[in-house]
Amino acid sequence: MPPTDARTEDRGTEGGEPGGQTDAGGGARTGSGDEAGAGEPAVARTGAGGCEDTLDLDLHAPVPLPSVPVPSAAAPAEPPGPGGDDPLDGLAGWGPVATPLGAFHLVPVEVERDLALLTGWMNDPAVAEYWHLAGPPRTTEDHLRAQLDGDGRSVPCLGVLDGTPMSYWEVYRADLDPLARYYPARPHDTGLHVLIGRIADRGRGTGAVLLRAVADHVLDRRPACARVIAEPDLRNTASVAAFLAGGFRFALETDLPDKRAALMIRDRALRDRL
Repeated sequence: MPPTDARTEDRGTEGGEPGGQTDAGGGARTGSGDEAGAGEPAVARTGAGGCEDTLDLDLHAPVPLPSVPVPSAAAPAEPPGPGGDDPLDGLAGWGPVATPLGAFHLVPVEVERDLALLTGWMNDPAVAEYWHLAGPPRTTEDHLRAQLDGDGRSVPCLGVLDGTPMSYWEVYRADLDPLARYYPARPHDTGLHVLIGRIADRGRGTGAVLLRAVADHVLDRRPACARVIAEPDLRNTASVAAFLAGGFRFALETDLPDKRAALMIRDRALRDRL
């Protein structure tokens, strides 16, 4: 289970106002985060023994935002039929979703383009508490590549709002993830892990708005999926509150390898009621 905190037994994603992370797993870890913050590590140097020296990371040095191309809103791809080879039905081509905050895109991560930005977010103490990925760039890179080099059941994405990268998401097949051993999974359950990276976007209800929009986007683009799942750390009350405000319901508490989690579910059948 990737993190749902964003990785499977690794770190977490939670989303009160997901700043740290919001859970969703996809071969990553099981954890959750809240609202993530942001310093960017400068370049780590290699010390004796070939190890990167995290003491050289300047967590307050500004890191330029990467230029992230986003899909055109003019011609979004048609939802694929069930039974294809892609576990997440062509997420890269889903296109934008309209939200009260602006146009939002899930853009699959490119390590060379996005690593500096994501390393900075992961080293924010508010994020690191739940994602457990603080450290040199290699720590974040290994986490990303474990998903990118896999079979497509977990896709790490930048959340781009009106053209600006401001959050990190992991969209994964919860029914194919280790998470499925800890709750009554159903075929095509889709999980989310999320963290809000930009400090200016935290504590303003942004997490709840985006959680609702992304969960409904998943349901619209994946006809076979009846539920969107998340498993924030039960201690992360802000994350749990954001999921509730975003149209998820609390289903149960469950003990995962790295945390006691709140299983949050957004049901296709209830999306117009919650």
